[in-house]
Amino acid sequence: MESNWEEFYANQPKPSDLETSTKLLDNFVKRYSSDDTKIALVTSGGTTVPLEHNTVRFVDNFSAGTRGAISTEYFLKHGYAVIFMYRAKSLEPFSRHFTGQKFLDMLDLTQKDGRPQLTVCDKYSSSVAEALVKYKSAIREGKLLQLSFTTLSEYLWLLRAASQAVAPLKKRVVLYLAAAVSDFYVPSNEMSVHKIGSTIGAPKIALHLVPKILKPLVSLWVPEAFVVSFKLETDENLLISKARASLNTYNHKLVIANMLQTRKQKVTMVDKDKDYVLSLTKDQMDQGEEIESSIITDLVKRHQNFLSPNDSS
Repeated sequence: MESNWEEFYANQPKPSDLETSTKLLDNFVKRYSSDDTKIALVTSGGTTVPLEHNTVRFVDNFSAGTRGAISTEYFLKHGYAVIFMYRAKSLEPFSRHFTGQKFLDMLDLTQKDGRPQLTVCDKYSSSVAEALVKYKSAIREGKLLQLSFTTLSEYLWLLRAASQAVAPLKKRVVLYLAAAVSDFYVPSNEMSVHKIGSTIGAPKIALHLVPKILKPLVSLWVPEAFVVSFKLETDENLLISKARASLNTYNHKLVIANMLQTRKQKVTMVDKDKDYVLSLTKDQMDQGEEIESSIITDLVKRHQNFLSPNDSS
């Protein structure tokens, strides 16, 4: 049974840090309330569904957060200020370049006046410096706000708060909803308080359908923003039809559709009038090009046309 979105918020407790996050959001948005800076709200990573209040076990929507983290860097490159809403411990912009490498192996120790000095190994120094310069610039200019979540409930509470915070900026806002959000959850009042024991056999847990938050988001929370959702499929025959069905149901601006097997190489941009493919060749991928560069370049043009419909430049 799918729950009503109002019922969900009425019954799921607020995260303990929501008030702090809301203040950070309000301050970030206030900084850009009097100029023409464009804002991107990027969601990234997967959500968990706890099975107990004192959580030991949970159901996880796995996502490394790759698309969201990379896209944030390209939004910043195009001059956007970015609110990056990400799953704790998933990939983050700039630091994601060093994932998979042992951090301590990138560092070296030297001695100066008998005291140890920390340095970056030569083979990593240029890449670390490049990422650090971009990160420090974004922070110094106040262009990047990072807020984390773990559970589905935390994500949905934070998404509503972030949407309501950016709503006054109207058409200047892009919502880029790249998070992998759980489809099912256990309501708070049906969860076990303590760890579910195994002595009485396998537990019977009733999962409820998560309410379709895209509907109130588009129609109520940010009705004037440029909202982008994602559609991931494994059956190519369903990809475009499902993307277009989503557009017709929720009335947002764009669905970025991709196949699980080729998501890093090819996506299809689907709006109400047309669809077309953005892709990379094998040579481009071998040279380190990222499909997110093409996605964000395309999206920035769409957003500009949305802001100035008579200006096709």
